Amino acid sequence: MTNLTGSWVAMPTPFTKEDKIDFDAFAVLIERQIKYGTSQLFILGSAGETTLLSVEEKKEIVRQVLKIVNKRIPVFFSAAALTTEASIDLAQYHEYQGADGVIFTVPPYVLVPQSAAFAHFDACMNSISIPCGIYNNPSRLGVHVTPQTIKLLSDRHENFVVDKEAVGSVEQLVQVQRLTEGKIKIMCCDAPGYAIVLPTLAVGGTGTANIGGNIIPEESAFYSRPWTSIEIVEESRKEYFKWFPLLEELYTFSNPIVIKAALNILGLPGGHLRRPYEDYRGKYLKKLEKLLGELGVIDKYSVK
Repeated sequence: MTNLTGSWVAMPTPFTKEDKIDFDAFAVLIERQIKYGTSQLFILGSAGETTLLSVEEKKEIVRQVLKIVNKRIPVFFSAAALTTEASIDLAQYHEYQGADGVIFTVPPYVLVPQSAAFAHFDACMNSISIPCGIYNNPSRLGVHVTPQTIKLLSDRHENFVVDKEAVGSVEQLVQVQRLTEGKIKIMCCDAPGYAIVLPTLAVGGTGTANIGGNIIPEESAFYSRPWTSIEIVEESRKEYFKWFPLLEELYTFSNPIVIKAALNILGLPGGHLRRPYEDYRGKYLKKLEKLLGELGVIDKYSVK
């Protein structure tokens, strides 16, 4: 099974001016991630505007991204969908194409109880043999997956290997780690409003499932290392504190609005956003560019 660790970057989906998937841009962004030490990639997540993609577009992204990466680092794809059956279909397609793993969510909007969330994940995990995980993001999905549900799924599925957490609760992290006895790797979101990066690593989590790595890939990889020595603890804390203001800026609006704006400032092919998103502009864009300059991000990463 894939041993997820370090920096797991949730990538945006670049579009051409004609609003088609820009696979040349995808290649540029992926090569950059590999160059700067990202451990694995996450495709078709919320940062990838997944709800604004057709099923056929998602499948083409899976095929082309796997060709671009060519097994150099692990790639997980979201199998999130509106129904259990649709999630299973996507997951099986990802497995057939050679994905390293898939991530499931509870279907959005329907607000299912915990028993239904368990049944959904149970059916999805049963449908494939490759590594899989869940994305616990109640702010977007409306349902919080409890540690007890995660424990039950862990007991039933050997291929359940990772819990991608986006909740502002250290208790959640502690309970998942305690109940699953470390079998499930915890990799947390880097949203500064939750600020759970350091607590995740402190309780035995193995890294971050982040969007910051799209802009500062090398630095994100550095502070996302598992805490295996006091030196790493001190380095991680110092580096994370340094880049916290950038994370605050990147999360000013819903992902991937600011991510794409920052990539474009650096001369990288972030591209535009699909409607109903609105591109970052005006005073917000100027503030972002100023911060990227002050932190040295433009000097290091700009390709203009």
